[in-house]
Amino acid sequence: MQVLTPAVISGSPYDIGYGLGMLARPSMDAYMAQSSAWRAVSQWRGRAFVQGLRQAAEAMFPDHVAELDGMAAGLGWAAEDVFLWNCRGELIHNAPDGCTTLAAGSNDARFIAHNEDGDPYLRDRCALVDVRPTGKPGFLSFYYPGSLPGHTFAVNRAGLVQAINNIRIKTPATGVPRMILSRAVLDASSLDEAVNTLGVAPRSSGFHHTLGCVGDDRLLSIEATVKRCSVQTIEKLSGHTNHLIHPGCEREAQIVTASSGDRQARLGQLLPALGEVGRVPLLQVLSDRAPQGLPIYRDDPADPDDENTLATALFVIRDDGVEFEVRQQGELRFKQFVTQEPRPAAAS
Repeated sequence: MQVLTPAVISGSPYDIGYGLGMLARPSMDAYMAQSSAWRAVSQWRGRAFVQGLRQAAEAMFPDHVAELDGMAAGLGWAAEDVFLWNCRGELIHNAPDGCTTLAAGSNDARFIAHNEDGDPYLRDRCALVDVRPTGKPGFLSFYYPGSLPGHTFAVNRAGLVQAINNIRIKTPATGVPRMILSRAVLDASSLDEAVNTLGVAPRSSGFHHTLGCVGDDRLLSIEATVKRCSVQTIEKLSGHTNHLIHPGCEREAQIVTASSGDRQARLGQLLPALGEVGRVPLLQVLSDRAPQGLPIYRDDPADPDDENTLATALFVIRDDGVEFEVRQQGELRFKQFVTQEPRPAAAS
């Protein structure tokens, strides 16, 4: 099999960002040159709203703004442009970031399975990163060139698993950009700490977070948006695509694309028919090509959201750590058991 080998990046927040930027530098300019999303986002240069987003992010999570500034240096890009790109969910509604996430519990483990759907140009151009910040748990994450890790799928060394689904909120607000907020969750050492991170920050748009953690029996579905942070405990089996579905979501204007609607409806057909949950049936759901409508597994060059499935992740949360697997085009490319580690002492 073609193996994905995580790039190890450590040091100060700026150093980590610089390493991420250097990793992406060979592909970034060509990626952006073909991106209609970047052409739309770049029109926001110099706007007061963007400055408000940066100020909110610096107030709550200065280390992650420093990571972005370091990334800009590593890429050879202007810091303003890298920040803009990491605010694409706030600035445009058609950013090519999709996804389908499943979560399930059994007697001896909890499962989170996820299709990462994004710009088809990025097929085989993304990476895995092993980020080791000082005084924080550190994590393994799927990495889009030029984007903070955390907005895709990841597991940290405290045993926290996070999978993200894009939500298309129509009315963003000045607050912490969602990609910075999802990166901040990876610094948490428990589910409660992660929920608190999402709940206390002023949120500028919206993501759906599926969370689980070693040592905690809960699996959580969280819709963290401008107006609310809705937290649901998943009792047995759950699936989520790219629009709000928790009770009360009708109070927040959103875009529900045909793909997101069809995938959510297909989950409504497939999940109740599953017997015993586990690795194989969950992966079968994520590889489903619906006989009607738009499919869960996406590889059509003419996908109406301009998204294809770039990777499929499976996390099995056990008592002492997390089994982490990544597949691409149906082939296993990465497998590692991430042992839960005690939180390192903060630097003095």
